[in-house]
This record gives sequence, structure tokens and C-alpha cells, in this order.
Amino acid sequence: MSFRARFITRPLFGWARNILPPMSETEREAIEAGNVWWDAELFTGTPDWERLLATPPATLTEEEQAFLDGPVAELCEKLDDWHINWKLHDLPQEVWDFIREKRFFGMIIPKEYGGLGFSAFAHSEVIRKVSTASVTGAVSIMVPNSLGPGELLMQFGTKEQRDYWLPRLARGEEIPCFGLTSPDAGSDAAAMTDTGVVTRGMHDGEEVLGIRLNFSKRYITLSPIATVIGLAFKMKDPDHLLGKKEDLGITVALIPADTPGVMRGERHIPAMTFFQNGPVHGEDVFVPLSAIIGGEEQIGKGWKMLMSALAAGRGISLPSLSSAAASFAARTTGAYSRIRHQFNLPVGKFEGVQEHLAQLAGTAYQLDAARRMTCASLDQGYKSGVIAAIMKAHATYRMRESVNDAYDIHSGKAVIDGPKNYLGNLYRAVPVGITVEGANILTRNLMIYGQGAIRAHPFILKEMMALSETDRDKGIREFDEAFWGHVGHAIKNAFRAMGRGWTFGRFAPAPEEAGDLAVHYRQLSRYSAAFAVVSDLALLTLGGSLKRKERLSARLGDILSELYLLSATLKRFEVDGKPAADRPLVDYTFARGTKAIGTAFAELLDNLPSRPAAWLAKFMLFPFGARRSGPSDKLAQTCAEILLEPSETRERLTSGLYLGEGQPNAAISHLERAFKLVVEVEPLRRKLREAKVRNPDEAAKKGLISEAEASRLKEAEAAADLVIAVDAFPGEAFTHGSALPDERDNAPSAAASNVHDLKRTA
Repeated sequence: MSFRARFITRPLFGWARNILPPMSETEREAIEAGNVWWDAELFTGTPDWERLLATPPATLTEEEQAFLDGPVAELCEKLDDWHINWKLHDLPQEVWDFIREKRFFGMIIPKEYGGLGFSAFAHSEVIRKVSTASVTGAVSIMVPNSLGPGELLMQFGTKEQRDYWLPRLARGEEIPCFGLTSPDAGSDAAAMTDTGVVTRGMHDGEEVLGIRLNFSKRYITLSPIATVIGLAFKMKDPDHLLGKKEDLGITVALIPADTPGVMRGERHIPAMTFFQNGPVHGEDVFVPLSAIIGGEEQIGKGWKMLMSALAAGRGISLPSLSSAAASFAARTTGAYSRIRHQFNLPVGKFEGVQEHLAQLAGTAYQLDAARRMTCASLDQGYKSGVIAAIMKAHATYRMRESVNDAYDIHSGKAVIDGPKNYLGNLYRAVPVGITVEGANILTRNLMIYGQGAIRAHPFILKEMMALSETDRDKGIREFDEAFWGHVGHAIKNAFRAMGRGWTFGRFAPAPEEAGDLAVHYRQLSRYSAAFAVVSDLALLTLGGSLKRKERLSARLGDILSELYLLSATLKRFEVDGKPAADRPLVDYTFARGTKAIGTAFAELLDNLPSRPAAWLAKFMLFPFGARRSGPSDKLAQTCAEILLEPSETRERLTSGLYLGEGQPNAAISHLERAFKLVVEVEPLRRKLREAKVRNPDEAAKKGLISEAEASRLKEAEAAADLVIAVDAFPGEAFTHGSALPDERDNAPSAAASNVHDLKRTA
């Protein structure tokens, strides 16, 4: 042991051991699951921009594109969310059959098992398109392809398990669900009350060693129709049938739904979006040890397995739906703002409306950028739980902002429900997205920075592992190396951050090919260095108590999240070939993002308990203040106008959505048609305004326009009226036992919410 380790590090080692709270087994497993990617670069304080730009972009294969153009488009044509939610309370049987036939449940399952073997990006593109046709349809297909038995079997299953289950799941012969959330234990896995006790019991006519399960789960998507249930539970061995240890830890098993003692079939109603969701219970359910995913080797490793699978699923499913919702809200609201006139002007020309339109355009651009970059990282083999948490929380938060912006502009059009309302189902889906797969409050306040500080920081995890080492001398040696490496890293970052802070980042690094985008790269380099310094100061002054300072942790997480999302914005602009017409969206996104970063830094330093550390940080990093002003009015107007005019930029911004192709009577089809007509006849409308003539026929008689032009004007006005109209139902439709009508031919007159026996019809 070196002199430094013996006489300087040893006392520090003892002090750190005393102040550091013990790491629970579930915390350790969550931290060790997956790996790190760009999140680790941001923690260094000097991110390697060349590495980001060299990352291959997310792309589709010809086969994946053909699936989108074929089965996905055909599925969207079969989906009518009004009919699904308010008449059937379920997907039609023909849709379930089609989903199974085209192997939508097996998108991520390799081809060798009969699945489609699609990339993360293809999975995301499918969810993006389907979710704009039907939220119920999208949720029904995305859950088996994210956190579910298929993902767990591929990562951890035995060969026998994969060979048996994966082909059946891919073909839709088995409908999977996954039971994780308990009534008394949502995000706190340690509080899980579901148990599995090792014992002997009868299975297939033989007495075997197995597990006696008792469980109660809720909020489980597809559970009412599931034929196989993935289950997380605490495994115990009180009779020591497997060894000396009694508490074996969280374990995951796969259980056929028809196993005696399993109860499922009841349904929840998640905010009036009628995807199949409900509780699942089990009393004295006996299964053999072979039901454990991965076999006996994976006993007690369930939480790590779930965190690893969740890192992929959370980064794809809900971010894809959220990005689609933001893009759909931007496109529809831009079109409606152009169609709807007040005071003889499109409402989109008013500055108050343009403020919301700009936010819609910027959010749609950034969320899609982050979705694409995250999928690219997943397809490269990176499964960062930190990035997945960022994407889940901030994508769903921004979906809510976008849908609210769309509602503000649509006003009564969006409030009145019915087949003509193309936004209502997205609005109802917002709280579902924010709540499921980990509540956002927990994710924002604890997970993003809490896991990031440990997992993505260059030295923290090494120091924690050294402190938990049972061999004290070995722990001191490892701590000595990690701690002094951390000290050197912190000193370099402090000088780096101070130089960038006092020069406003003017000389911070940017990639050579950045061109005039260098200003944005330099600002991110500046803020990354400042983040690294403030992070170390917070950890140094608060130690283990930082995990209890949730608001401070949340602000640090917000800074990290903004850095990631803005990095994705730059990556997308580069991948798209730097189109000049898209540049305002990049500038607007950066102005909003740096404003959010500045506010988070200011509030963080204002509330840091150690005032000397806060004063030092302000002097070093933000001598002229941290807050930024945000986008200019002129920039916001430029971004708003992108949504008001047909253009390649508008199409790029809202690509991959379902816009009613194959459904000419759908509300979105009416909107798309009216938008094109209104834009086309705008010169004619201007001519009539200048002549102070309102009636097209009168204008034709006066020779101001031709008869054909008058006819086109009237066609555009009729199309606009159809879009602006809202639904009104007969009063008797609301009497007891009546069902709301829709515009479908031969629609059933009563709700048919029967649970389908998909196993029987498979």
C-alpha cells in the first residue's frame, strides 16, 4: 500500500464509509443494470462531439419499411378510436386477428423464433404511426414488445424456454402480460408483498420442487386477455430446500394464465382509453422451478433483469407515442390555425396563437430528434437506464404541454367529443403516459440524476464499490485510485468551467464540421462543464443526504435531461443534412433549452444548503447570472409559420404519422383536405378582401374571379366548415341503456365490451 493510501486515503476511507448510506440490493441491481452512453459523456464536463456525430443514425431496412407501408398502414385503416372507445370498449376481433396474423406481438423477437426481428427504430416507427390512428391500438402492440416476457426471455431465458415460448409469442398463440406493480408497492420494489415460497407440489401428475405463489398485481396491460403472465415476486426458502439462504430476493417467473389459482379477466378503465388493462391475482399458485425465467441461476436477480429490460422498453414505447402525439398536435393545430378565420384572418396569424404554435413546432422537432437518437443508441447495443428515464419523463411531460397547446388553440373544437374530434383521445392518453412505467415524479426527482450520478459519473460508482468492499485493505487501495482520480478530474473541470463561464463559452470546444452551429455546441460544452462542477459540489457538501433532497436532485436531473435533448437536436440537424429551412427550429429549441438550463442552475444554487459552495459556484460559473431570456418573438413567429404553410420542413417535422389514408371520412382526412384547399385559394380570398366582396358568386358576376375559381372557393369554404363543425348527438342518445352513435355503417347499437378469448381464437 502506498504512502498516500496508508496515511491520507485511509482516514478518508473511514470517514466516507460512515457518511455514505448503505446501498440496498435493489439499488445496486438497478445501478448495475444496462450500460451508459452519451449520458456518461455529459457527466465528464467535456463531451466528445465527434463521438456523437460518428454514431450511425437510426435507419430502416427495406423489409422494415415494407412492413410500415403494408401491414402497419393496413392496421391503421382498420382502427377507429371513437368506435373502439365509445362503442366496443375494445379493439374489434378482426383487428386482434390481424395483429396476430401479421406478428405485431413479435416485432422484437428474432426471426429464428418466428418473429420479425426488427430494430429498435422500426419498433418505434410502428408505434409512432399506429398511435396517431389509435392510442388503444398502439398500447396493445407496444407493451409485449417492451417490458414483457419476450424481452426477458431473449435476454435471460434458458434455451428450452426460448425455444418453447418465443415462437408461440411471435405467432400470437400466446398473449403476454407482465405483473410488476402491487397495490402497496409501486416503484418501491423492496416493499413488494407478492411472495413465492419454495416447496414441493404436484405438476403434470408428478411431485416436483417448485414455488407456491401468492400475489396481487394491478394496472397490468393485456392481463384480461393474457394467456401467459410474467410475474415479479419475492422468493423465500424457509425450509432450506435450495440452500442455507432463506430470503432469495426478487425473482421473475412465467406462468400460464390457466394455472389453478390464477385470477384475471377484470378490467380497469385507464382514463377512458379502452386498451385491455386490469388486475391479476393468485392464491396458492404452484409452479415448478422451471417456470423461473433463466432457471435457478436467475433466482434473486429479478430486479436487475427488469431494470435491464426496462432500459430498452422505456426508451422506445412511451417516447414514441409521445413524439407522435407532439408531431400530430403540431400538424393538426397548424392546419386548423390556417383554416379557422377570425376578424377576416387565419387565427394562426395572431401573435398569441403563434406563441403556442412555435412551442408545438419546437417540441415536435426536439422529441422526434431525441427518439431517433435514443433508438440509434439502442440499435448500437447501448441500454442506458438514465437515458431511458430521461426519455420517459420528458417525452411524456412535453406530450402534455403539446396537447395542452393544441387544446388552447382549438378551443371548443377540441373540447366537444365525438368522431370529429381528432385530439380527444390523445388528451385522455396524457395522464396514462405520465403515470405508467414509473411515475414521472419519482423518475424526475430521484432516478434521472440519482442513477446518473452513480452510473454515468466517471468515478462515483468506483468509489462506492470500493467503500462497500469487505476486504478493507483492498477497498482502501481501490478507493485511493478512484478518489484521487476524482479529485484530479474535479480540479480540471473547475478551471475548464470557470474559463467557459467567464467567456460565455466562446472558446469552448465544438466539432470542426459544426460551421455556424458551433455556437450551440459551445454552449452545451459550457453547460456540461458547469453541470459536472455543480454535481461534484452537491455530492461533496451533501453526501448521501442528496438522495433525500429531491428538489435539488430534480434540478440536476433537469439540466442533464436538457443537455441530452439538445444534443439530440444537433444530431438530428446534422443527420438531415443541415437544411437551412429547419435552422429556426434548432435555434428556437436551443433558446428554450438554455433558458430551462439557466433557470435550473439558478434555482439549484439558490437552494444549495452550503451557501459558501453556492457562492463559489456562482462566481466561477455564472458571474453575470445564470438565467437566459429564451426565444425572441421574431424567432417564435418564424417557427409558427412553418406549421401554417405546406413545405418540406413541415413534412419532415410531422413525418411517419397516420393522416387518414384509406379513411376518407375520418376527421383527420377532412382536416388535411381543407388545409390544402384553403392554402390553394388564399390568393382568391385576398382578392375578394381587397374588393370588399364576401360572396364568391357575387365576385364571379363582377368579373373579379372566374366561375371555376368561385366554385373552388366555395369548395374550400365547405371543407373548412366541415372541419370547424363539432359533433351533436340526439338527446335520446344519453338515456339509460343507449349507446352514442357514430358515422360507421352498420355500427352496433350497444356497447360490446366482452373480453375476447384470444387463446381460443388463435
